[in-house]
Amino acid sequence: MTHTTHTLEELAKETRMGGAGTETSAREVRRIDLTDFDRRKEEITGELWAAATDIGFFQLVNHGIGPDVVDRAFADAEAFFALPEHTKARHALKKGLNSGWESMTQVRPSVNTPDQKESYQVTRPHMDGLWPDDALPGFRGRVLDFEARCRDLAMRVLSCFADGLGLPDGFFTRAHDPASPNYQSTLRMLHYFAVPADAVVPANVWRAGAHTDFDCLTLLFQRAGQGGLQVCPGKEAEAQEWTPVEPDGSVITCNIGDMLMRWSDDRLPSNFHRVRSPGPGDDRSARHSIAFFAQADRDVVIEGPEGRYPPITAADYIQQRIAANFAR
Repeated sequence: MTHTTHTLEELAKETRMGGAGTETSAREVRRIDLTDFDRRKEEITGELWAAATDIGFFQLVNHGIGPDVVDRAFADAEAFFALPEHTKARHALKKGLNSGWESMTQVRPSVNTPDQKESYQVTRPHMDGLWPDDALPGFRGRVLDFEARCRDLAMRVLSCFADGLGLPDGFFTRAHDPASPNYQSTLRMLHYFAVPADAVVPANVWRAGAHTDFDCLTLLFQRAGQGGLQVCPGKEAEAQEWTPVEPDGSVITCNIGDMLMRWSDDRLPSNFHRVRSPGPGDDRSARHSIAFFAQADRDVVIEGPEGRYPPITAADYIQQRIAANFAR
């Protein structure tokens, strides 16, 4: 398929989501138990479908990635971000490839101010020269192992959505092939900066401005006590009514991304979320999280059975979303 440019509806929606809105705790973010997955797959599929079509967000429990593995991943992330700036800069982001370190370069169309964070992104085919092997021995192997565990879990969840959409067995697994040079799923380690006690944060400055994710499915790992994530599903986006998602180290918070929304002809909604900045009286210490973005391989064509959106390669789709989000 030749390179094409489309007017992405997702970007038009995002530009309208920069206001503070209101906060509500009335909406539940459902927890889905993955215990005995193979035997219970039909039941789990029903629960995932109900949660995804209602809010677009859900949390996984008994997901198979042990707390020791998650703790190790956070320790590796914190060790990387603690490196001197000049060391991190040697592994700087490869523009357009979601690989490497960046700081304060992501500008959301919703608010047009930089997210108050730094990140380190791992996309397997594009990591030459980006591993801090000298500074952090063993880091590369541990991070790749964690990425693989996240991908395996994401594919199990996506296989349920494939069943719900009537897609063939293994559809999404084939579309996310870690051995392919076209693989573009990304593990992203995030460090939101501490805010000085006497600082007044402007209303248009966010740890992460309101956005939807580019991918099929996001897995988000949070640390207990490090809050700020808020979601704004469906019709509530019109009123900008935001629901806080309390961090819990034992669960993985998931959301549907724009790729899957397109593939499902909008049956599975990709909903807005953000990370608010600390207000007066809030904890102002640093916040860490880790996200895995299951993004279809570059050569895969995203096209729903009903043709709700024009077909587009995953490469073109990601490129246009990155161009709208990162300073150049």
